Amino acid sequence: MQTLLRPFQSFFKTEAAGGILLLAAAAVALVWANSPLVGAYNDLWGTYVTVGAGSFEISKPLLLWVNDGLMAIFFFVVGLEIKREVLAGELAEPRKAALAIAAALGGMVVPALLYTVVNLGSDKVTGWGIPMATDIAFALGVLALLGSRAPLALKVFLTAVAIVDDLGAVVVIALFYTAELNLAALVGSLVLVGVLVVVNRLGIQRPAVYGLIGLAVWVLMLKSGVHATIAGVLVALTIPATRKIDEVEFAERADGLLAQFAAGLTVGGSTPTPDQMHAVHSLEKACEQIETPLQRLEHGLHGLVAFFIMPVFALANAGVALGAGAAALVTDTVALGVMLGLVVGKPLGVMALAYLAVKTGLAALPSGVTWRHVMGVSFLTGIGFTMSIFIANLAFGAGPLLDSAKVGILAASVVSGVLGAVVLIGVAKSANVNAEGVPAA
Repeated sequence: MQTLLRPFQSFFKTEAAGGILLLAAAAVALVWANSPLVGAYNDLWGTYVTVGAGSFEISKPLLLWVNDGLMAIFFFVVGLEIKREVLAGELAEPRKAALAIAAALGGMVVPALLYTVVNLGSDKVTGWGIPMATDIAFALGVLALLGSRAPLALKVFLTAVAIVDDLGAVVVIALFYTAELNLAALVGSLVLVGVLVVVNRLGIQRPAVYGLIGLAVWVLMLKSGVHATIAGVLVALTIPATRKIDEVEFAERADGLLAQFAAGLTVGGSTPTPDQMHAVHSLEKACEQIETPLQRLEHGLHGLVAFFIMPVFALANAGVALGAGAAALVTDTVALGVMLGLVVGKPLGVMALAYLAVKTGLAALPSGVTWRHVMGVSFLTGIGFTMSIFIANLAFGAGPLLDSAKVGILAASVVSGVLGAVVLIGVAKSANVNAEGVPAA
Protein backbone atom coordinates (compact mmCIF):
# COMPACT_ATOMS: atom_id res chain seq x y z
CA MET A 1 0.00 0.00 0.00
CA GLN A 2 2.82 2.38 0.89
CA THR A 3 4.33 1.77 -2.56
CA LEU A 4 1.04 2.72 -4.20
CA LEU A 5 0.62 5.87 -2.11
CA ARG A 6 4.21 7.11 -2.39
CA PRO A 7 3.81 8.79 -5.85
CA PHE A 8 0.78 10.72 -4.59
CA GLN A 9 2.57 11.75 -1.41
CA SER A 10 5.61 12.89 -3.38
CA PHE A 11 3.42 14.90 -5.76
CA PHE A 12 1.53 16.63 -2.96
CA LYS A 13 4.73 17.45 -1.15
CA THR A 14 6.02 19.25 -4.24
CA GLU A 15 2.76 21.15 -4.74
CA ALA A 16 2.60 22.19 -1.07
CA ALA A 17 6.18 23.45 -1.02
CA GLY A 18 5.52 25.30 -4.27
CA GLY A 19 2.43 26.87 -2.72
CA ILE A 20 4.45 28.21 0.19
CA LEU A 21 7.00 29.73 -2.22
CA LEU A 22 4.11 31.12 -4.28
CA LEU A 23 2.70 32.84 -1.19
CA ALA A 24 6.12 34.30 -0.38
CA ALA A 25 6.47 35.66 -3.94
CA ALA A 26 3.01 37.24 -3.77
CA ALA A 27 3.89 38.86 -0.43
CA VAL A 28 7.11 40.28 -1.89
CA ALA A 29 5.16 41.67 -4.88
CA LEU A 30 2.60 43.35 -2.58
CA VAL A 31 5.27 44.89 -0.35
CA TRP A 32 7.30 46.02 -3.38
CA ALA A 33 4.28 47.57 -5.13
CA ASN A 34 3.32 49.48 -1.96
CA SER A 35 6.81 50.77 -1.18
CA PRO A 36 8.78 53.78 -2.44
CA LEU A 37 10.37 51.34 -4.94
CA VAL A 38 7.11 50.85 -6.85
CA GLY A 39 8.65 52.63 -9.84
CA ALA A 40 11.38 50.00 -10.07
CA TYR A 41 8.71 47.26 -9.89
CA ASN A 42 6.77 48.74 -12.82
CA ASP A 43 9.93 49.46 -14.81
CA LEU A 44 11.20 45.89 -14.38
CA TRP A 45 8.08 44.19 -15.73
CA GLY A 46 7.63 46.87 -18.40
CA THR A 47 11.13 46.32 -19.83
CA TYR A 48 10.93 45.17 -23.44
CA VAL A 49 12.73 41.95 -24.34
CA THR A 50 13.25 41.07 -28.01
CA VAL A 51 13.96 37.60 -29.37
CA GLY A 52 14.49 37.02 -33.07
CA ALA A 53 16.48 35.61 -35.94
CA GLY A 54 16.92 37.39 -39.26
CA SER A 55 13.78 39.30 -40.17
CA PHE A 56 11.67 37.41 -37.62
CA GLU A 57 11.40 38.80 -34.11
CA ILE A 58 9.09 38.87 -31.10
CA SER A 59 9.30 41.94 -28.87
CA LYS A 60 7.26 42.06 -25.66
CA PRO A 61 7.45 43.54 -22.15
CA LEU A 62 8.95 41.17 -19.59
CA LEU A 63 5.50 40.83 -17.99
CA LEU A 64 4.08 39.37 -21.21
CA TRP A 65 7.04 37.01 -21.63
CA VAL A 66 6.04 35.65 -18.21
CA ASN A 67 2.31 35.53 -18.96
CA ASP A 68 2.58 34.26 -22.56
CA GLY A 69 5.84 32.30 -22.41
CA LEU A 70 6.46 30.82 -18.97
CA MET A 71 2.75 30.24 -18.45
CA ALA A 72 2.65 28.20 -21.66
CA ILE A 73 4.95 25.73 -19.88
CA PHE A 74 2.59 25.76 -16.90
CA PHE A 75 -0.35 24.98 -19.18
CA PHE A 76 1.73 22.28 -20.87
CA VAL A 77 2.03 20.55 -17.49
CA VAL A 78 -1.70 21.10 -16.93
CA GLY A 79 -2.31 19.34 -20.26
CA LEU A 80 -0.08 16.43 -19.23
CA GLU A 81 -1.99 16.12 -15.95
CA ILE A 82 -5.34 16.16 -17.75
CA LYS A 83 -4.23 13.44 -20.16
CA ARG A 84 -2.81 11.28 -17.35
CA GLU A 85 -5.93 11.61 -15.23
CA VAL A 86 -8.18 10.69 -18.17
CA LEU A 87 -6.06 7.68 -19.17
CA ALA A 88 -5.12 6.21 -15.80
CA GLY A 89 -6.10 8.50 -12.93
CA GLU A 90 -9.21 9.61 -11.09
CA LEU A 91 -10.92 10.65 -14.33
CA ALA A 92 -10.46 7.17 -15.84
CA GLU A 93 -13.06 5.61 -13.52
CA PRO A 94 -16.57 6.78 -14.53
CA ARG A 95 -18.07 7.25 -11.04
CA LYS A 96 -14.99 9.01 -9.66
CA ALA A 97 -14.76 11.13 -12.80
CA ALA A 98 -18.46 11.99 -12.53
CA LEU A 99 -17.97 13.35 -9.00
CA ALA A 100 -14.96 15.48 -9.97
CA ILE A 101 -16.61 16.74 -13.16
CA ALA A 102 -19.88 17.60 -11.39
CA ALA A 103 -18.08 19.39 -8.55
CA ALA A 104 -15.85 21.33 -10.96
CA LEU A 105 -18.78 22.34 -13.20
CA GLY A 106 -20.70 23.64 -10.19
CA GLY A 107 -17.59 25.48 -9.05
CA MET A 108 -17.29 27.18 -12.43
CA VAL A 109 -20.90 27.97 -13.35
CA VAL A 110 -22.20 29.37 -10.03
CA PRO A 111 -19.28 31.82 -9.46
CA ALA A 112 -19.55 33.06 -13.05
CA LEU A 113 -23.30 33.63 -12.63
CA LEU A 114 -22.87 35.50 -9.34
CA TYR A 115 -20.19 37.76 -10.82
CA THR A 116 -22.38 38.41 -13.87
CA VAL A 117 -25.40 39.34 -11.73
CA VAL A 118 -23.31 41.86 -9.76
CA ASN A 119 -21.86 43.44 -12.92
CA LEU A 120 -24.74 43.05 -15.37
CA GLY A 121 -25.21 46.01 -17.68
CA SER A 122 -21.63 47.33 -17.48
CA ASP A 123 -18.41 46.64 -19.37
CA LYS A 124 -17.07 45.06 -16.17
CA VAL A 125 -19.13 41.95 -16.94
CA THR A 126 -16.31 40.71 -19.20
CA GLY A 127 -14.55 39.53 -16.04
CA TRP A 128 -17.10 36.74 -15.47
CA GLY A 129 -14.41 34.09 -16.00
CA ILE A 130 -12.20 35.36 -13.15
CA PRO A 131 -13.90 33.57 -10.20
CA MET A 132 -14.17 30.28 -12.11
CA ALA A 133 -10.55 29.26 -11.46
CA THR A 134 -8.85 27.30 -8.66
CA ASP A 135 -5.16 27.51 -7.73
CA ILE A 136 -4.17 23.88 -7.13
CA ALA A 137 -0.79 24.78 -5.61
CA PHE A 138 -2.30 26.98 -2.89
CA ALA A 139 -5.26 24.66 -2.25
CA LEU A 140 -3.02 21.61 -1.82
CA GLY A 141 -0.65 23.72 0.26
CA VAL A 142 -3.44 24.36 2.78
CA LEU A 143 -4.24 20.63 2.89
CA ALA A 144 -0.56 19.85 3.42
CA LEU A 145 -0.44 22.20 6.42
CA LEU A 146 -3.28 20.16 7.95
CA GLY A 147 -1.16 17.00 7.73
CA SER A 148 -2.92 13.75 8.59
CA ARG A 149 -6.11 15.64 9.44
CA ALA A 150 -6.83 15.66 5.70
CA PRO A 151 -7.10 12.09 4.31
CA LEU A 152 -5.13 11.30 1.16
CA ALA A 153 -8.37 10.42 -0.68
CA LEU A 154 -9.51 14.01 -0.09
CA LYS A 155 -6.31 15.36 -1.63
CA VAL A 156 -6.78 13.10 -4.66
CA PHE A 157 -10.38 14.36 -4.99
CA LEU A 158 -9.27 18.00 -4.79
CA THR A 159 -6.59 17.36 -7.42
CA ALA A 160 -9.14 15.79 -9.79
CA VAL A 161 -11.57 18.69 -9.29
CA ALA A 162 -8.80 21.25 -9.87
CA ILE A 163 -7.66 19.49 -13.05
CA VAL A 164 -11.21 19.51 -14.48
CA ASP A 165 -11.40 23.15 -13.37
CA ASP A 166 -8.17 23.86 -15.28
CA LEU A 167 -9.62 22.21 -18.38
CA GLY A 168 -12.67 24.46 -18.08
CA ALA A 169 -10.42 27.50 -17.73
CA VAL A 170 -8.53 26.51 -20.89
CA VAL A 171 -11.80 26.26 -22.84
CA VAL A 172 -13.00 29.63 -21.49
CA ILE A 173 -9.70 31.32 -22.42
CA ALA A 174 -9.74 29.84 -25.92
CA LEU A 175 -13.39 30.68 -26.67
CA PHE A 176 -14.06 33.92 -24.80
CA TYR A 177 -10.74 35.68 -24.14
CA THR A 178 -9.27 35.62 -27.62
CA ALA A 179 -8.18 38.78 -29.47
CA GLU A 180 -8.69 39.37 -33.19
CA LEU A 181 -7.88 36.20 -35.10
CA ASN A 182 -5.09 35.77 -37.62
CA LEU A 183 -6.67 32.82 -39.39
CA ALA A 184 -3.54 31.81 -41.32
CA ALA A 185 -1.44 31.60 -38.14
CA LEU A 186 -4.20 29.71 -36.31
CA VAL A 187 -4.56 27.16 -39.12
CA GLY A 188 -0.78 26.78 -39.26
CA SER A 189 -0.59 26.05 -35.53
CA LEU A 190 -3.40 23.47 -35.76
CA VAL A 191 -1.71 21.79 -38.74
CA LEU A 192 1.46 21.42 -36.67
CA VAL A 193 -0.57 19.94 -33.81
CA GLY A 194 -1.86 17.43 -36.37
CA VAL A 195 1.74 16.67 -37.33
CA LEU A 196 2.50 15.93 -33.67
CA VAL A 197 -0.46 13.53 -33.55
CA VAL A 198 0.98 11.69 -36.57
CA VAL A 199 4.44 11.65 -34.96
CA ASN A 200 2.87 10.09 -31.87
CA ARG A 201 1.06 7.46 -33.97
CA LEU A 202 4.34 6.57 -35.68
CA GLY A 203 5.78 5.66 -32.28
CA ILE A 204 8.34 8.45 -32.19
CA GLN A 205 9.10 9.36 -28.57
CA ARG A 206 12.11 11.70 -28.81
CA PRO A 207 11.43 14.81 -26.66
CA ALA A 208 13.40 17.04 -29.06
CA VAL A 209 10.92 16.36 -31.89
CA TYR A 210 7.94 17.37 -29.76
CA GLY A 211 9.88 20.31 -28.31
CA LEU A 212 10.85 21.86 -31.65
CA ILE A 213 7.44 21.41 -33.27
CA GLY A 214 5.77 22.52 -30.02
CA LEU A 215 7.81 25.74 -30.04
CA ALA A 216 6.59 26.45 -33.58
CA VAL A 217 3.00 25.80 -32.44
CA TRP A 218 3.50 28.35 -29.63
CA VAL A 219 4.88 31.03 -31.98
CA LEU A 220 2.03 30.59 -34.46
CA MET A 221 -0.56 30.56 -31.68
CA LEU A 222 0.98 33.76 -30.31
CA LYS A 223 0.63 35.37 -33.75
CA SER A 224 -2.92 34.02 -34.24
CA GLY A 225 -4.61 36.03 -31.50
CA VAL A 226 -5.60 32.92 -29.52
CA HIS A 227 -3.78 33.08 -26.20
CA ALA A 228 -0.41 31.36 -26.59
CA THR A 229 -0.84 29.27 -23.45
CA ILE A 230 -3.43 27.17 -25.32
CA ALA A 231 -0.49 25.86 -27.37
CA GLY A 232 0.92 24.30 -24.20
CA VAL A 233 -2.24 22.27 -23.60
CA LEU A 234 -2.62 21.16 -27.23
CA VAL A 235 1.00 20.01 -27.47
CA ALA A 236 0.72 18.18 -24.14
CA LEU A 237 -2.22 16.15 -25.43
CA THR A 238 -0.01 14.78 -28.24
CA ILE A 239 2.76 13.53 -25.92
CA PRO A 240 2.98 9.70 -26.03
CA ALA A 241 1.50 7.83 -23.07
CA THR A 242 2.78 4.43 -24.15
CA ARG A 243 5.86 2.59 -22.91
CA LYS A 244 8.32 0.36 -24.72
CA ILE A 245 8.12 -2.60 -22.31
CA ASP A 246 5.40 -3.85 -19.95
CA GLU A 247 5.59 -4.61 -16.22
CA VAL A 248 6.29 -8.33 -16.69
CA GLU A 249 9.20 -7.78 -19.07
CA PHE A 250 10.59 -5.03 -16.82
CA ALA A 251 10.40 -7.29 -13.74
CA GLU A 252 12.15 -10.13 -15.59
CA ARG A 253 14.91 -7.84 -16.87
CA ALA A 254 15.37 -6.22 -13.46
CA ASP A 255 15.63 -9.58 -11.70
CA GLY A 256 18.20 -10.82 -14.22
CA LEU A 257 20.27 -7.64 -14.09
CA LEU A 258 20.25 -7.49 -10.29
CA ALA A 259 21.34 -11.14 -10.20
CA GLN A 260 24.14 -10.28 -12.65
CA PHE A 261 25.21 -7.39 -10.40
CA ALA A 262 25.09 -9.60 -7.28
CA ALA A 263 27.21 -12.26 -8.99
CA GLY A 264 30.05 -9.77 -9.29
CA LEU A 265 30.11 -8.82 -5.60
CA THR A 266 33.47 -9.34 -3.91
CA VAL A 267 34.47 -9.01 -0.27
CA GLY A 268 36.05 -5.60 0.29
CA GLY A 269 35.47 -4.53 -3.32
CA SER A 270 35.19 -0.74 -3.64
CA THR A 271 34.68 -0.32 -7.39
CA PRO A 272 32.00 -2.04 -9.51
CA THR A 273 33.34 -4.41 -12.14
CA PRO A 274 32.71 -3.81 -15.87
CA ASP A 275 30.02 -6.52 -15.78
CA GLN A 276 28.34 -4.83 -12.83
CA MET A 277 28.41 -1.43 -14.56
CA HIS A 278 26.90 -3.03 -17.67
CA ALA A 279 24.08 -4.38 -15.47
CA VAL A 280 23.56 -0.92 -13.93
CA HIS A 281 23.36 0.83 -17.32
CA SER A 282 21.02 -1.84 -18.67
CA LEU A 283 18.79 -1.40 -15.63
CA GLU A 284 18.74 2.38 -16.18
CA LYS A 285 17.64 1.79 -19.78
CA ALA A 286 14.90 -0.59 -18.62
CA CYS A 287 13.69 2.06 -16.15
CA GLU A 288 13.40 4.55 -19.01
CA GLN A 289 11.51 2.07 -21.16
CA ILE A 290 8.92 1.23 -18.48
CA GLU A 291 8.13 4.94 -18.02
CA THR A 292 6.05 6.79 -20.62
CA PRO A 293 7.28 10.08 -22.13
CA LEU A 294 4.23 11.74 -20.58
CA GLN A 295 5.24 10.57 -17.10
CA ARG A 296 8.87 11.61 -17.57
CA LEU A 297 7.93 15.10 -18.73
CA GLU A 298 5.32 15.63 -16.04
CA HIS A 299 7.72 14.52 -13.31
CA GLY A 300 10.62 16.47 -14.79
CA LEU A 301 8.72 19.75 -15.20
CA HIS A 302 6.83 19.82 -11.89
CA GLY A 303 9.79 21.27 -10.01
CA LEU A 304 10.34 23.98 -12.65
CA VAL A 305 6.67 24.96 -12.55
CA ALA A 306 6.22 24.79 -8.77
CA PHE A 307 9.47 26.43 -7.74
CA PHE A 308 10.17 28.90 -10.56
CA ILE A 309 7.37 29.61 -13.04
CA MET A 310 4.50 30.07 -10.56
CA PRO A 311 6.49 32.20 -8.08
CA VAL A 312 7.76 34.39 -10.94
CA PHE A 313 4.18 34.75 -12.21
CA ALA A 314 3.05 35.78 -8.71
CA LEU A 315 5.92 38.25 -8.36
CA ALA A 316 5.05 39.81 -11.73
CA ASN A 317 1.27 39.93 -11.29
CA ALA A 318 0.40 40.20 -7.59
CA GLY A 319 1.80 43.70 -7.13
CA VAL A 320 -1.19 46.00 -6.60
CA ALA A 321 -1.54 49.23 -4.61
CA LEU A 322 -3.52 48.33 -1.50
CA GLY A 323 -4.40 51.90 -0.51
CA ALA A 324 -7.10 52.39 -3.12
CA GLY A 325 -7.51 48.63 -3.47
CA ALA A 326 -8.89 48.08 0.01
CA ALA A 327 -11.69 50.55 -0.67
CA ALA A 328 -12.51 48.67 -3.89
CA LEU A 329 -13.65 45.67 -1.84
CA VAL A 330 -16.75 47.61 -0.77
CA THR A 331 -17.14 50.12 -3.60
CA ASP A 332 -16.14 48.42 -6.88
CA THR A 333 -18.40 45.75 -8.36
CA VAL A 334 -15.44 43.96 -9.96
CA ALA A 335 -13.87 43.24 -6.57
CA LEU A 336 -17.28 42.51 -5.04
CA GLY A 337 -18.19 40.14 -7.87
CA VAL A 338 -14.88 38.30 -7.58
CA MET A 339 -15.23 38.02 -3.79
CA LEU A 340 -18.80 36.79 -4.04
CA GLY A 341 -17.93 34.33 -6.80
CA LEU A 342 -14.92 32.78 -5.06
CA VAL A 343 -16.03 32.85 -1.41
CA VAL A 344 -19.72 32.04 -1.91
CA GLY A 345 -20.16 30.75 -5.46
CA LYS A 346 -17.34 28.20 -5.41
CA PRO A 347 -18.40 26.25 -2.30
CA LEU A 348 -22.09 26.56 -3.18
CA GLY A 349 -21.57 25.24 -6.71
CA VAL A 350 -19.15 22.46 -5.75
CA MET A 351 -21.35 21.19 -2.91
CA ALA A 352 -24.62 21.44 -4.84
CA LEU A 353 -23.56 19.54 -7.96
CA ALA A 354 -21.44 17.00 -6.06
CA TYR A 355 -24.44 16.25 -3.81
CA LEU A 356 -26.74 15.98 -6.84
CA ALA A 357 -24.32 13.60 -8.61
CA VAL A 358 -24.11 11.31 -5.57
CA LYS A 359 -27.83 11.34 -4.81
CA THR A 360 -28.73 10.47 -8.42
CA GLY A 361 -26.30 7.54 -8.38
CA LEU A 362 -23.97 9.00 -11.01
CA ALA A 363 -21.09 9.25 -8.54
CA ALA A 364 -19.93 8.12 -5.11
CA LEU A 365 -17.87 9.76 -2.39
CA PRO A 366 -14.30 8.42 -2.08
CA SER A 367 -13.67 5.98 0.77
CA GLY A 368 -13.05 7.80 4.06
CA VAL A 369 -14.39 11.12 2.74
CA THR A 370 -17.52 12.66 4.31
CA TRP A 371 -19.74 15.53 3.18
CA ARG A 372 -18.06 17.75 5.77
CA HIS A 373 -14.74 16.95 4.10
CA VAL A 374 -16.24 17.94 0.75
CA MET A 375 -17.50 21.19 2.30
CA GLY A 376 -13.99 22.02 3.48
CA VAL A 377 -12.53 21.29 0.06
CA SER A 378 -15.29 23.31 -1.61
CA PHE A 379 -14.09 26.38 0.30
CA LEU A 380 -10.49 25.66 -0.76
CA THR A 381 -11.55 25.73 -4.42
CA GLY A 382 -12.25 29.43 -3.82
CA ILE A 383 -8.49 30.02 -3.69
CA GLY A 384 -8.28 31.39 -7.22
CA PHE A 385 -5.02 33.34 -7.04
CA THR A 386 -2.71 32.59 -10.01
CA MET A 387 -5.35 31.26 -12.43
CA SER A 388 -7.83 34.01 -11.51
CA ILE A 389 -5.17 36.71 -11.89
CA PHE A 390 -4.20 35.20 -15.24
CA ILE A 391 -7.80 35.40 -16.52
CA ALA A 392 -8.17 38.92 -15.05
CA ASN A 393 -5.22 40.05 -17.18
CA LEU A 394 -6.98 38.72 -20.27
CA ALA A 395 -10.35 40.24 -19.30
CA PHE A 396 -9.24 43.78 -18.46
CA GLY A 397 -5.61 44.44 -19.36
CA ALA A 398 -3.59 46.96 -17.33
CA GLY A 399 -5.66 49.55 -15.47
CA PRO A 400 -7.89 50.19 -12.46
CA LEU A 401 -10.30 47.34 -13.27
CA LEU A 402 -7.42 44.85 -13.22
CA ASP A 403 -6.21 46.27 -9.90
CA SER A 404 -9.71 45.91 -8.41
CA ALA A 405 -9.92 42.34 -9.67
CA LYS A 406 -6.53 41.51 -8.12
CA VAL A 407 -7.56 42.92 -4.74
CA GLY A 408 -10.76 40.87 -4.85
CA ILE A 409 -8.82 37.74 -5.83
CA LEU A 410 -6.23 38.16 -3.07
CA ALA A 411 -8.84 38.85 -0.38
CA ALA A 412 -11.10 36.00 -1.53
CA SER A 413 -8.19 33.55 -1.67
CA VAL A 414 -7.21 34.33 1.93
CA VAL A 415 -10.80 34.09 3.20
CA SER A 416 -11.43 30.84 1.28
CA GLY A 417 -8.23 29.27 2.56
CA VAL A 418 -9.03 30.14 6.18
CA LEU A 419 -12.64 28.91 5.91
CA GLY A 420 -11.55 25.64 4.29
CA ALA A 421 -8.89 25.03 6.94
CA VAL A 422 -11.31 25.79 9.80
CA VAL A 423 -13.91 23.36 8.44
CA LEU A 424 -11.39 20.55 7.92
CA ILE A 425 -9.81 21.06 11.34
CA GLY A 426 -13.31 20.84 12.82
CA VAL A 427 -13.92 17.56 10.98
CA ALA A 428 -10.65 16.14 12.32
CA LYS A 429 -11.51 17.15 15.89
CA SER A 430 -14.95 15.54 15.59
CA ALA A 431 -13.34 12.33 14.37
CA ASN A 432 -11.23 12.21 17.54
CA VAL A 433 -14.27 12.22 19.80
CA ASN A 434 -15.96 8.88 20.53
CA ALA A 435 -19.69 8.22 20.70
CA GLU A 436 -19.83 9.25 24.38
CA GLY A 437 -18.27 12.60 23.59
CA VAL A 438 -14.97 11.70 25.26
CA PRO A 439 -11.76 12.51 23.33
CA ALA A 440 -10.23 9.39 21.87
CA ALA A 441 -6.86 8.27 23.14
